[in-house]
Amino acid sequence: MSTTAAMIKAHPNPTEDLKVNHLAEAIDACLACVQTCTSCADACLGEDSVSDLRDCIRTDLDCADICVTTATVLSRRTGSNIEVVKELLTACRKACIACAEDCESHADHHEHCKICAEACRRCEKACTDLLGVIG
Repeated sequence: MSTTAAMIKAHPNPTEDLKVNHLAEAIDACLACVQTCTSCADACLGEDSVSDLRDCIRTDLDCADICVTTATVLSRRTGSNIEVVKELLTACRKACIACAEDCESHADHHEHCKICAEACRRCEKACTDLLGVIG
């Protein structure tokens, strides 16, 4: 069991609306995406063609910000507003899709973009799976 799943199970006030494994997977995927997108943006800044990567940098940073907010809200188990959770998961999915598509367009030239796109796709899937469980 992951640390995230253990924390969710240890909470004295869990809500029944969210399945522990799906919730833990989404939180972990969001946090991994934050790290990867932040690192990718920084790597883009180090490239000689940084001006060609301006949109990618912006997309990376937007995705990282949305993912960290999503992970933070998903981690709060007391009195969760399920409608807010759904909207955040939807926004996170959209940010991950946009970032993955942008990074995929650079993946042949920049390994960091390939790695970032993969992390974004994993996060997109985890958010989609959690949305599927909560309806």
